[in-house]
Amino acid sequence: MVHFVGAGPGSPDLITVRGKQYLEEADVIIYAGSLVNPQLLEYSKDVCTIHNSAKMTLEEVISVMERAEAEGKMTVRLHTGDPCIYGAIREQMDILDEKGIMYDYCPGVSAFCGAASALNLEYTLPDISQSVIITRMEGRTPVPSKESIQSFAAHQATMVVFLSTGMLEELSRRLIEGGYTADTPAAIVYKATWPDEKKFVCTVGTLAQTAAKNNITKTALMIIGDSVKAAHYDRSKLYDPGFTTEFREATE
Repeated sequence: MVHFVGAGPGSPDLITVRGKQYLEEADVIIYAGSLVNPQLLEYSKDVCTIHNSAKMTLEEVISVMERAEAEGKMTVRLHTGDPCIYGAIREQMDILDEKGIMYDYCPGVSAFCGAASALNLEYTLPDISQSVIITRMEGRTPVPSKESIQSFAAHQATMVVFLSTGMLEELSRRLIEGGYTADTPAAIVYKATWPDEKKFVCTVGTLAQTAAKNNITKTALMIIGDSVKAAHYDRSKLYDPGFTTEFREATE
């Protein structure tokens, strides 16, 4: 059996209970060494083979899984955050399907949730934004043309931008071209929930300047939109005494 496990955003105590249990039981662990906190490997048992997939190809990862399966061993494929976001898990699962190898998927806490916790931020505030757009800039890996930063910026929703820390001048240009103003609130969160976490509130126009000033070059998320500062927003109807819900009658 192969278990795809979300490691969480960084802090080793932010893995799920189920994910931790799988790590404790695993005979083989393949972890994304470029981003997963190595402290999570301390949950593994004494006799466990550990592979760093940062140095491996897809074919090599699958080969390790096949060998473990042939030997009757349990494998954990440990991805950063929640692997459904930029985790490249579908291509692994498709090959395992072809080979008849059973697998399942244990979700994790995504880095965009960790970044919100670092800022004590709510992405979806009444009358400000009720949608979160998760995207990235194209670099060496392309992005579909219909998913341009400019087209998303036109919605004025909250935007979380992954994998783009080295392209912040271009990111700002495209955000402004799409509809955000240069003074729209923004934030940069570096290594959310790690011991060396850093967070900076700035604006769309000062993203690149803020990153350069603080030597942030990678492993950061950018958050764009008025929810970053949230100076004015409507009260939630859910807890409004004048609003009737399924469980409570209005009292005002």
